[in-house]
Order: sequence, then C-alpha cells, then structure tokens
Amino acid sequence: MGLTLVAAKDGRILFRSRSHGVSDLLMMIEDIGKGAEGSSVADSVVGRAAALLCVYSKIIAVFGARMSEGAVSILKANAIHYEFGTLVPRILNREKSDICPFDKALIEIEDPAKALEKLKSLKFM
Repeated sequence: MGLTLVAAKDGRILFRSRSHGVSDLLMMIEDIGKGAEGSSVADSVVGRAAALLCVYSKIIAVFGARMSEGAVSILKANAIHYEFGTLVPRILNREKSDICPFDKALIEIEDPAKALEKLKSLKFM
C-alpha cells in the first residue's frame, strides 16, 4: 500500500495518506477535525511538529517508525502512549543537512494550537 500515515479508532480507519512530512497530519486535521480525538496514529516519521499536531488532535496513541527524542518528550508530557521503531535525536530534512524545516519552525513553540497555526502558514510557502 505504501501508506505513510494511518489514523484509526474503534477498529475503523479514519484517515490514510501516502504523502511525506507534516502535510499528511495537516490534511488529517482538515479532513476529520475533531473526529480524530481518541484515535491512534501510525506515522512513518514523528518529530516535534507531528507530536504537537497529535496533542492538538487529542490522539491517544502514536507509533512512529522513526521518532525523535523531542517528539517523545512532547508525547510523554501530554500522557500520550507512544512506541517507535527507531529513536533518533532529531528529524532531519530530506537532504540530511539540517533539522526538519517543520520542527525548526516550531523550536520556540510548545502550544499545540500555535504550532498548528504556524504550520498552516508554512504549508503554502
């Protein structure tokens, strides 16, 4: 299937995506909104930005094939169950030359609603 993100609740798949980056979580929030509350998410990569969006969406469990230490910190602080395949210090950009641009944009942001607004503004840049 090649999916990169799946959100499920009560045995039903609520959302699935093949895109990369935080855009798939932004699409999920746009498509199902409050319907994501109480669901579980499996994502190929979970960094700080993705973790903040999961907190915003009131996700109760997150699996990341690759997850950053910053994401773990956010999920743990918000009592969200998490599991990962590989834990990394930080998520890098596609060129592996710097921090992921979405995580970098949120370095000073801890509030999930503010994180969502910032990411929405970057989405079209």
